[in-house]
Amino acid sequence: MKLDRRLLLAILLPGLVLLVWTGTALLLVGATLDSNERESLVALLESRVALVLMLGLGLAGGLGYAANRLYRDRVEAPARLLEETRIVLSGGVHREVRAHGSPENQRLARAVNDIVAQRLQLQQDVESRVREASQRIEQERSRLAALMSELTQSVVVCALDGRVILYNNRARLQFRALSEAPGVTGGAELIGLGRSIYPVFDRKLIAHALESVQQRLQRGAASPSAQFVTTTRAGQLLRVQMAPVRSSAPDDGSGQALNGFVLMLDNITRELEDESARDRLLHGLTERSRSSLANMQAALDMLEFPDLDPVMRDRFIGVIRDETGAMSRRIQDLAASSTEGLKTRWPMEDMLGSDLVAAALRRIEQAHQLSGSAAEVDPSLWLRVDSFSLLQVLGYLTGRLVDEFDVRHFELRLVAAGEHAHLDLVWSGQVMSTETVMSWEMDPMRVGEETTPLTVRDVVERHGGAFWFERERVRHQALFRFLLPLANAQEQMDAAALMHGDSRPEYYDFDLFQTSEQARELADRRLVDLSYTVFDTETTGLNPSEGDEIIQIGAVRIVNGKLLRQEGFEQLVDPGRDIPALSIPIHGIQPDMVRGQPMIDKVLPAFHAFAADTVLVAHNAAFDMRFLQMKEQQTGVRFDQPVLDTLLLSALVHPSQESHRLEAIAERFNVTIMGRHTAMGDAMVTAEVFLRLLPLLAEKGIHTLGQARDAAQKTYFARIKY
Repeated sequence: MKLDRRLLLAILLPGLVLLVWTGTALLLVGATLDSNERESLVALLESRVALVLMLGLGLAGGLGYAANRLYRDRVEAPARLLEETRIVLSGGVHREVRAHGSPENQRLARAVNDIVAQRLQLQQDVESRVREASQRIEQERSRLAALMSELTQSVVVCALDGRVILYNNRARLQFRALSEAPGVTGGAELIGLGRSIYPVFDRKLIAHALESVQQRLQRGAASPSAQFVTTTRAGQLLRVQMAPVRSSAPDDGSGQALNGFVLMLDNITRELEDESARDRLLHGLTERSRSSLANMQAALDMLEFPDLDPVMRDRFIGVIRDETGAMSRRIQDLAASSTEGLKTRWPMEDMLGSDLVAAALRRIEQAHQLSGSAAEVDPSLWLRVDSFSLLQVLGYLTGRLVDEFDVRHFELRLVAAGEHAHLDLVWSGQVMSTETVMSWEMDPMRVGEETTPLTVRDVVERHGGAFWFERERVRHQALFRFLLPLANAQEQMDAAALMHGDSRPEYYDFDLFQTSEQARELADRRLVDLSYTVFDTETTGLNPSEGDEIIQIGAVRIVNGKLLRQEGFEQLVDPGRDIPALSIPIHGIQPDMVRGQPMIDKVLPAFHAFAADTVLVAHNAAFDMRFLQMKEQQTGVRFDQPVLDTLLLSALVHPSQESHRLEAIAERFNVTIMGRHTAMGDAMVTAEVFLRLLPLLAEKGIHTLGQARDAAQKTYFARIKY
């Protein structure tokens, strides 16, 4: 235990004062004596030096003991009482403060306990009234929870910056299937409150869909939405429908502001596989039918001979019968597959043609720093298109024109053409050959630094349209023309004919909508605004540099000041070595429990993904971080985010307490300990302790991450190394 300098000074000071006083008294008395008297006094004292020293030491010891008791009663005990009182006043802790020291200090402790009891009674009265007032709200939330849990559709609600606000159980299962390591984390590294959705979805796709929704919202559409299809890192194909979460406050006057968005997900990987199977079936039908037709044609040619032997005639008729039957069966299989395929066709979205033209002009101007204009755009045309891939095509073609023909200005035209629409990309300049156009149509598209395996022909065929090159000699212009499908007239909605009232209950009263990402450095961020991953490790021993290994990692997340108990990371690890028998009673992990579990090179990357974009928190973090750092070279994973240690923070806010062990801190904060010396149990207790430390840090003027780290490093326990 660290020795308090103030206590040491209190013990030694009386003896020093006595020594100085005695010496001063002797000097003053000696100054009043003549030489004979001084010699007599010295002779008298010399024979009694031992007795004088013993009396002096005894008196000094008695004074030191009295000073020690006085210090503990009058200084240390009030300091402890102050710290415990602050713990109670910080909120969330309901217990009596302990009385120490003098009778006055004990009476003060009893008075504090009386005040705490009164406050607790008042809090209970207020909470009772709040419960009564919020009963209806809780019922609505319960209905929402029941509805979300029963939905067969995966639903994820996000803030505008992509952080997850809400998700249902179906979405959790969906993300488990998307995980690259489902056996380790079960998708926990991908989905969670406060997590970003962008590790799963391309940021550009979300931005494009949001732009489309915003345009429709500004025009007054009652239920704007957007759809797109994307591939995840795990190789799964997702069909996504986006709907807006609207803000109660208007934006700049052009419409309702967005507060977030809702994603409804469908995994269509199997549907794509079925589509591929139908393509193979169609190809097989074509090839085999060609052979069957050749056989039947040969048989018919032979049957035309009038002198053909009856046996041979019957044989050729059998060939025709067999080939006809085989073709009939193949056609029936194809018809059945095609009928099923109509139900799983990739979605296209209804889009106002003028919105598509406006988005294309912005894309061209941003990508190539060119000027563009819209001419002859029919404002009433609704198209049935995949706007994302179509904009890629327009960006690709304009890029080729700029690079190879130095075209500097473009026009876009959109006019009706019967049941279709003509979208024209028009320019003035050099004429190109038909071979060049065909080459551009068949080459994989490249826009800037991005390359896609899709070609212009792929996109056009997906739309069931056409693409060609034309020259307008009178205007001295050339153009690429796209034949695009119109939206079904019966499905088009007239926004003016719809009421703009609330079309759904307001389910979006979540604190995370009120929090926005800030551009300042992480060290300058307020502690209450950050997200945390609180973790703990169980190991084979205490010496990572001597071969001890991690055998379990447990972690929970804190987002927006709330402990997310349902979003945990808990994984046993095969250490690849024996677990010492002496350590088993501590953590309770038997060798057969870790046998066959993933090795650390599989678990650590998953934990790294789980903890991404958060501050790490641990108790005695130097120990756990040392084990993680020892595995950097083996796993290729580096934990370089900031780390906070509840051991150091406790010593910072409670310097007068005797112990800063996790059990002692939990007792002070009235935190129930469950599963001590299990990774998840210790992580959960550490998270509860950390949440109670935050208001106490604020009382000391420590509000930002940088302030907390700097202050913690000045404590005595920051010297501990592993």
